[in-house]
Amino acid sequence: MCIEIDKNSGFCFGVVNAINKAEQELEQNKSLFCLGDIVHNETEVERLTRKGLTTITHADLERLNHKKILIRAHGEPPSTYELANRQQLHIIDATCPVVLALQKKIQKVYIENDKKNTQIVIFGKKGHAEVNGLVGQTENTAIVIEKIEDVKQLDFSKNTFLFSQTTQSIEKFNELVNDIQKRILPPAHFVFNDTICRQVSNRIPHIQEFARKHDIIIFVSGKKSSNGKVLFNECKSVNDHTFFVSEIDEVAAISLENVNSVGICGATSTPMWLMEAVANSLFP
Repeated sequence: MCIEIDKNSGFCFGVVNAINKAEQELEQNKSLFCLGDIVHNETEVERLTRKGLTTITHADLERLNHKKILIRAHGEPPSTYELANRQQLHIIDATCPVVLALQKKIQKVYIENDKKNTQIVIFGKKGHAEVNGLVGQTENTAIVIEKIEDVKQLDFSKNTFLFSQTTQSIEKFNELVNDIQKRILPPAHFVFNDTICRQVSNRIPHIQEFARKHDIIIFVSGKKSSNGKVLFNECKSVNDHTFFVSEIDEVAAISLENVNSVGICGATSTPMWLMEAVANSLFP
């Protein structure tokens, strides 16, 4: 039986950077607080927890003083930094450079435009950590839309600036752009910013090609990963024999009868070591 691990799967740059920063700090001090799960993969979080990483919530920040706090790749709104400053917390900032650049663009538009006649729109998942950080750049006034039907929330007589969560689909973003362009009412103008990370979006055509090559696909991802859900569905769309697993123990339930080739792939939040462990578990 042929077993292939997709070499293009696994951590994106932003996640690699955040984990590297966490491990460097833990090697020196054996203790570090992370605001939210450092990555949406339970197994990797558990590994780092054993090294001394403690995951906390925003409510916990108000009870901490003089501690080191890691800001993960998703980024945070300005209010988080203000609270950390009041609590005299030392921040280790691992915000992904792509996300950080996007935050600055949104903040610039918010500051420089007439707020009464302007609406800032973010295409993304409501409540997602990255989106919360983006909305925070506008003092929580930006409108978040998850799908094209949500454009009914917009006022097309206002100047409209559209941005996107970095991990959204380019195809769906372009559909949204076309729809708003048709609806905007002059003299209002519409400006859209393609802020989608190509390192993530380019995985979709590749992972579809990878999924077609094999009899079955074992997709490894944390249950909380939005990116994992998207990429799993892309695999499933071209190979109906695609199975989602979060832990090695779940592999045993997958039948390998009459299977000649197995493809193993995962999300941008899936560690390579976990995909390798899944591959090793297939051998008797």
